[in-house]
Amino acid sequence: MDELIREIRKRKQDRNALILAHNYQRDEVQAVADHVGDSFYLSKIAAQAECDTIVFAGVRFMAETAKILSPAKTVLLPEPDAGCPLADTVAAADVAALKRLHPGAPVVCYINSSAAVKALSDICCTSANTVKVVASLPDAKVIFVPDANLGAYVAGRLPGKELVLWKGACATHAKITPRDILAAREKHPAAKILVHPECAPAVVKMADFAGSTADIIRYAAASPAPVLLIGTEAGVLSAIKASRPDRQVLLLHPGLVCPDMKKTRLESVRDALLHDRHQVSVDAAVADKARQAITRMLGVV
Repeated sequence: MDELIREIRKRKQDRNALILAHNYQRDEVQAVADHVGDSFYLSKIAAQAECDTIVFAGVRFMAETAKILSPAKTVLLPEPDAGCPLADTVAAADVAALKRLHPGAPVVCYINSSAAVKALSDICCTSANTVKVVASLPDAKVIFVPDANLGAYVAGRLPGKELVLWKGACATHAKITPRDILAAREKHPAAKILVHPECAPAVVKMADFAGSTADIIRYAAASPAPVLLIGTEAGVLSAIKASRPDRQVLLLHPGLVCPDMKKTRLESVRDALLHDRHQVSVDAAVADKARQAITRMLGVV
């Protein structure tokens, strides 16, 4: 493995490349990345990056977003079939239909979506900034796609807004049920329970904290709790354990592993740099419209 890591670093330097990895990636992939974070953080990095090539250790919508924000750069997705079932729940035609049903209502599009869906949206959001994004809009009615659980989380914090929700959900986060929370409380009464807002509303309500992966990692680092129970993808565990290795950090459900996020391996990162695998392209007209929605999101403070 050491030889493989050295080869990745050399080829990265030779190509003036940047490796971005999501928090849900394998530990060894995160270790070779220049930047590791949630979708919001990585979107900002992609927009500001000064490099020739971006290798995105993540899933397709993330690599598309990087290409949209850096059209002159080569963007590589090491595993071309690393997708997102949540993003696949909504298509551009679905967004167009919603706009016809609710004329004048702006479309807020979760970053977990295709470039074509972003192109029909007014503004994007991530789990880290979604409440701020929706609150920034003057409209009383807002169309929110594709994650209904995240949309419900926003609606609960902005009672003055009417959110029209698309019925999409993350299959990984949907595995957590209120029964898991109750069992965890009984077994670990002193624990803090941290979940992602892609979880079901009942789960979010029962947790001690809900936030993006980066928010969960920050909260965990500051928490004095002797036990932390985590309700998001297992890839965050390493960062959380590193903040205080003396405590227990456990998953709320044993199935919190995203198969698509775990497809990327060190070998595929190396091959991406060696053979330009696999270049991501986005239609120019679609990219121009999608870029507007993403840029508006980055402008919300």
